[in-house]
Amino acid sequence: MTVARIDARFAALKAEGRPGLVVFVTAGDPDLETSFEVIKGLPAAGADLIEIGMPFTDPMADGPAIQAAGLRALKAGQTLRKTLDLVTRFRETDTTTPIVLMGYFNPIYSYGVPKFLTDAKAAGIDGLIVVDLPTEEDPELCLPALDAGLAFIRLATPTTDDARLPTVLRNTSGFVYYVSINGITGSAAPDNAAVAAAVTRLKSHTDLPVAVGFGIRTPEQAAAIGANADAAVVGSAVVSLIGAYAAEGLSGAELAAKVNQFVATLAEGVRGARQSAA
Repeated sequence: MTVARIDARFAALKAEGRPGLVVFVTAGDPDLETSFEVIKGLPAAGADLIEIGMPFTDPMADGPAIQAAGLRALKAGQTLRKTLDLVTRFRETDTTTPIVLMGYFNPIYSYGVPKFLTDAKAAGIDGLIVVDLPTEEDPELCLPALDAGLAFIRLATPTTDDARLPTVLRNTSGFVYYVSINGITGSAAPDNAAVAAAVTRLKSHTDLPVAVGFGIRTPEQAAAIGANADAAVVGSAVVSLIGAYAAEGLSGAELAAKVNQFVATLAEGVRGARQSAA
């Protein structure tokens, strides 16, 4: 099993002595072509890894911004097949930026797990985050994904205690995603001291990189998280901008340019994280 792009990116970040920036966007939001323009521009704006949300009708872990993004995408006709095609198109010009699909099991189950894994690997996807599959369900998707050469990235939360953590980490690969707050995405700001302690605790249990997300909305917050974590994940803030600019009627190219200008400020914050913490 290999997760070469993810491993290579975190190794490069470690060599540079800086944390990474992971950016989440919803596939097909507000429409397929605009979504592609946004995603295509993310690496140049400073995104080190990209998480692409798979739109779903019942996104129970997502806050209002990402729920709205999913609904916009579904209304525009986004499907899981189109999401895979979006990544295939991205890979025509970018073969190094890691891409992780994030979402829920139902669309994958409906697509067919074996076919999905084959098609995802062929499209150039590096890993999966499936938020509603506990470790007890690993034979459903996690183990087949690992066998197919895809990383299976698990979430750890403030309520994941030391007794539960080894179970959570058992089949995790690529990196560990630490959810910095209790609740849905975008619902509160993280407590930096608590996050630092949690990252230290996680690293005592695993050699995998630790990325921290939920609640990070500004370059300053991203920098504060990056002072301790291997990467900061920003989703709701980016998705909210996409929704706002779409409501203003901006063209796809204009929207993508403005969104990636914001991503560039996040990247600048993350890149200065360790210097500001020194």
